[in-house]
Amino acid sequence: MEEAFADLLRTTPGIERVIPVAQRRWRKARFSAASRSEWRAAREQLRQQPYDAVIDFRGLVKSAWVARQARLAPGGFSATFGNKSELCGYEWPVRFLLQRAVPMPTRIHAVARTRLLAARALGYDAPGFIESPPTYPWTLRAAAVPPQVVLAHGTTRADNEWPAAARAEFGRRLAAEGFELLVPQAGDSEERFARQLAADIGPQARVLPRMRLAELLEVMRGTSALVGVDSGIAHMAVALNLPVVEIFSQPRAWRAGPVGRPHQCAVGGDAAPSVAEVASAWQACWQQRPQRAIAS
Repeated sequence: MEEAFADLLRTTPGIERVIPVAQRRWRKARFSAASRSEWRAAREQLRQQPYDAVIDFRGLVKSAWVARQARLAPGGFSATFGNKSELCGYEWPVRFLLQRAVPMPTRIHAVARTRLLAARALGYDAPGFIESPPTYPWTLRAAAVPPQVVLAHGTTRADNEWPAAARAEFGRRLAAEGFELLVPQAGDSEERFARQLAADIGPQARVLPRMRLAELLEVMRGTSALVGVDSGIAHMAVALNLPVVEIFSQPRAWRAGPVGRPHQCAVGGDAAPSVAEVASAWQACWQQRPQRAIAS
C-alpha cells in the first residue's frame, strides 16, 4: 500500500497488517541509498510470512512488481486483471508478472471491478453480490449540530474540477439553509484554494487543518453529508454511507460515481453541471438520507 494511504487502512477492521511502500517518493530519488534501503526493508516485510493469495488490485506494472515480491505459501498463487476495462488503469505486462490473469468485462464500475477480481481469483465464478452496493466497515457518530457538509475538492484530474464560482454559490445556498461547510485541504495550493472558497461562502464555512486521511475520516464520521468532485475524500464519504453528491465534469460518472443507494448520486458528465443541477441532486439525496442520531 502506498504510504500516503497506509494509515487509513490501519483503521479498517479485519486488516491485520499493513506494509507501506513509497514508490512515488522513491521514484524521485531512485538511486539514493535511502530509497534503496527502504525498498529492501519493504521487500523483507513482504517475505516475512507466506501468503495463500496475493492479488494486485491496480493492474499496473509498479503494483504487480510489489505483489511479485511477496512470498507464497505452498499451493498459494498471485493474481491480477487479465485485460483492460474501459476507463480503468491497466498495463498489459502485468499478466506475465503474476500467475493468474483474471478476465474482466470491458465495461464495469471501478468498485465492482475490484470486487469481481477478488471473487474470481478466490474461486467464486458467479458472485451475485457484485450487483449490490458494498458494505464498508466504518460507522458514523451522532451528527453535529448545526449539520455539517464537507465540500470536497482536490481531484487528481484537472478536467474534472467544478468552477470556483459555482462552488461558492452552492456553498452559500447551503449556508442559507443552516448548514456549516467544512473545507478540507492537504497541501499549500489546496489550502489557498480552501481559504478563498471559505471566504467567498462566508462565516459558516470553515477550513479544516491539514490532517492524515485517517484523521479526516474520523472528522467525517460526525458530519451529515458531502458534496464535491470525484476524489478520494468523496469515496470515503460513500464508504461512510453519508449522503453524497459527486460532481463530474467529464464522462466518467458511470465508472466512478456512487451507485445503488438513493442518498448517493453523481451529477454532470460531458460538461460541468450548473449550480441548479447540483442543487437539485442535493435535494434528492438529502431527502433520502438514512435516519441518524443527532449529537446533544
